[in-house]
Amino acid sequence: MDAGLKTISIGMLGAGVVGSQVARLLQSDEQELSERSGALLVLKKVGVRSPGPRDGIDASMITTDLNSIVTDPEINIIIEVMGGIEPARTLILEAIKNKKSVITANKALLATHGHELFNAADAAKVDLYYEAAVAGAIPIIRSMRESLAGDQITRVMGIVNGTTNYILTKMHEEGREFAEVLKEAQALGYAEADPTSDIEGHDAAAKAALLASLAFHSTVTIDEVYCEGISNISIDDVHAAKAMNCVIKLLAIAELTVKDEISVRVHPVILPNSHPLASVRNAFNAVYVESESAGELMFYGRGAGGAPTASAILGDLVAVTRHRAYSTVGYGESDYADLDIAPVGEVKSQYYVRLHVTDKSGVLASVAQTFASEDMSIQTVRQSGMGQDAELIVITHRATEASLNACVKKLTDMAIVSKVESVIRVEGAVA
Repeated sequence: MDAGLKTISIGMLGAGVVGSQVARLLQSDEQELSERSGALLVLKKVGVRSPGPRDGIDASMITTDLNSIVTDPEINIIIEVMGGIEPARTLILEAIKNKKSVITANKALLATHGHELFNAADAAKVDLYYEAAVAGAIPIIRSMRESLAGDQITRVMGIVNGTTNYILTKMHEEGREFAEVLKEAQALGYAEADPTSDIEGHDAAAKAALLASLAFHSTVTIDEVYCEGISNISIDDVHAAKAMNCVIKLLAIAELTVKDEISVRVHPVILPNSHPLASVRNAFNAVYVESESAGELMFYGRGAGGAPTASAILGDLVAVTRHRAYSTVGYGESDYADLDIAPVGEVKSQYYVRLHVTDKSGVLASVAQTFASEDMSIQTVRQSGMGQDAELIVITHRATEASLNACVKKLTDMAIVSKVESVIRVEGAVA
């Protein structure tokens, strides 16, 4: 190693699953990482909330005084892997105030306070990098920010939550109920004891906000993301999708509308097997990008876990260290476009509507008339069952969310409809 290399000292906030992997790789690969960075990387301090030893981390590095890390004049770069909004937000702002570049994996924080943090970093002329905040090891942030910087992105769709993808994969392939597969996912460590953030789409919504902000050069917060989870997806819906040569996936979708507004949402979709995202199984993630010049691109890989997430953090570390070594900073975030968020009621989709009806003359005509009354045309109808428990599966042509909601209300009020069982959006050509 070049003896003349500049030393870059690193402070880390958090030493959980991801933090411990970052510390291990920093120490075991110190020489190679230093050679790639152009500076000698030294892990100096690790901040934790509760005292005690951490595997693979020298006890002399560990402190519960987190503020002492972000204010230490000898530390150049802060890696934040503690999660949560506070005290992470305050600590990162303090680090930036003290002219330290920051690398974070904190999607919830960035999706809530990203505008404040990026502006602070820009003013202080330091880096704020966050590759690990979306889709783990998949290099989607850098690709969109740098490789596609000369292109016009029109749409981003992604499977960005491994827990929900694992559950939906098992339901599809093994015909098992949601509750049963959720328990298995928890036992395997794919789902938390409280899985709400994953199964109700909140985790994916935070990532959708970051992807939308980056793709369309506008500030998008998690509160502006329409969010719907998978807890209401039944095995009957899964079987119906399978019969149509489709799968059900929870997607984060960000796209430009015809009015040059941003539609950003997270919800289950019925996706034809021919779509590249349909083949993404188990806990893997993938992001599908559509742009004017490059066309269609897909990024696939492990979206969570200690080692994959640490890989993304260390990639950012090498980039940020190069900047520090040569007294420069990388390109920051841009929000020059300042596009509005499209009201979800105005967003158009195709829909799958499954309802139970009384099987008698005129029912189908009455149902079709109800759809037509809200400017919704029907693409296909499938019927099964007889008597008081006949089932209709309707696939519509594209219509607005507002029209769909009004139609479902009318259907629910009809005497011939015993129940509207489910409504799921449809993406791609479904026969």
